Amino acid sequence: MSWWPVIALSGAAYGFKLLGLVLGDRLHADTVQCWSLEIVVVPLLAALILVQTLATGRAFALDARAPAMLVAALLVWRRAPFVVVALAAAATAALLRLIG
Repeated sequence: MSWWPVIALSGAAYGFKLLGLVLGDRLHADTVQCWSLEIVVVPLLAALILVQTLATGRAFALDARAPAMLVAALLVWRRAPFVVVALAAAATAALLRLIG
């Protein structure tokens, strides 16, 4: 594994954050609303979570991670605290791996 892409992407991420802080006040409210990242962030994170949960390499994997994700989704929907969500999902995965 090469560390140069990781370092470059990290630098780019911090650069974009800095650019947002510098240019944030200069943009008009209409421009900010039109280019709002809120409509992109949630589906992107959901897709990343699904890919990491249901894939192993290039293959589909249905193991203890899928029920753990369902438990976490249910608890998030019920507005449980993050610590409760994380512990319940981890316990679900651990119990299913212990059983099977």
